[in-house]
Amino acid sequence: MKNFNKRWQFWLEGSEEIQNVRLPHDWLIADTKNLYKDSVGIYMKKFKRPKDAERVFLRFDGVYQDSELYVNGKRVGEWKNGYTAFSYEITEFLVDGENEVRVRVNYQSPNTRWYSGAGIYRDCWLICKGKVFFKQDGVYVNTIEQGDKWKLEITAEVEASTLEYEIRHDMPEIIENPRLWDVSDPFCYTLKSELLVGVEVVDTAHTRFGFRKIEFRRDGFFLNGRRVKLNGVCHHHDLGALGSAVHKDAIRRQLMILRDMGTNAIRMAHNPPAAVFMELCDQMGFLVMSEFSDVWKKSKTKY
Repeated sequence: MKNFNKRWQFWLEGSEEIQNVRLPHDWLIADTKNLYKDSVGIYMKKFKRPKDAERVFLRFDGVYQDSELYVNGKRVGEWKNGYTAFSYEITEFLVDGENEVRVRVNYQSPNTRWYSGAGIYRDCWLICKGKVFFKQDGVYVNTIEQGDKWKLEITAEVEASTLEYEIRHDMPEIIENPRLWDVSDPFCYTLKSELLVGVEVVDTAHTRFGFRKIEFRRDGFFLNGRRVKLNGVCHHHDLGALGSAVHKDAIRRQLMILRDMGTNAIRMAHNPPAAVFMELCDQMGFLVMSEFSDVWKKSKTKY
């Protein structure tokens, strides 16, 4: 998986001004007097077809709001949710040599009750695979306590067509006395999964996870058998005056300020956060409630 954030061009539809930008990018924050102005942004990038890649994907961690993807002038697909990650296979649209990818992003207001930003505001990735590979986000680890031992349940989704394959992991199925993840000791393990065809390793996945025990009792919340008071905040996804474009150092700064306030729990309001946010919470010791949406059947705004 290769970071695909550099060397994009951007312009607003109807404008002749073309900017060179690096993703993540939020175009609304540039004009603080028009933070909810309807507009359509166009992102364009040229790149060479990856050599030796049999299947090629583009992954977007978040685009706000309604987006359409074109490769070499051909429409690949659309995505309507501004907060969820998505990917497209673009193999059949590529040609040898130089290729052009174009993303059209339609921002319509009102759409939320908070500042949303507009554009490709989270990371973009180019993913190159062979005939057999782990599906994206395809390895899931579940930890189950069994007496003084812990059992690992590992689920792996594989794209394999008709080829036979084998999966091996670098951790045993049963683990004794693991180091537990805690808000005061946020320790994580990394599972390495390898996909083999014959004796050849054709794909590898690394999955971070932790061991922890969570209970809700009549007398409170218990983490690893210890009663913990949840000192929580409701947190939106933007970075204040920086806008909504994801910046790891800015997110870390926010989390450090919250931790200094005594915060140990965060409710993400009101949508799935960026992957980098969740990774930092794992590393820094925050309990997180990741909301999917604050509405289900009735909309609160027009869009």
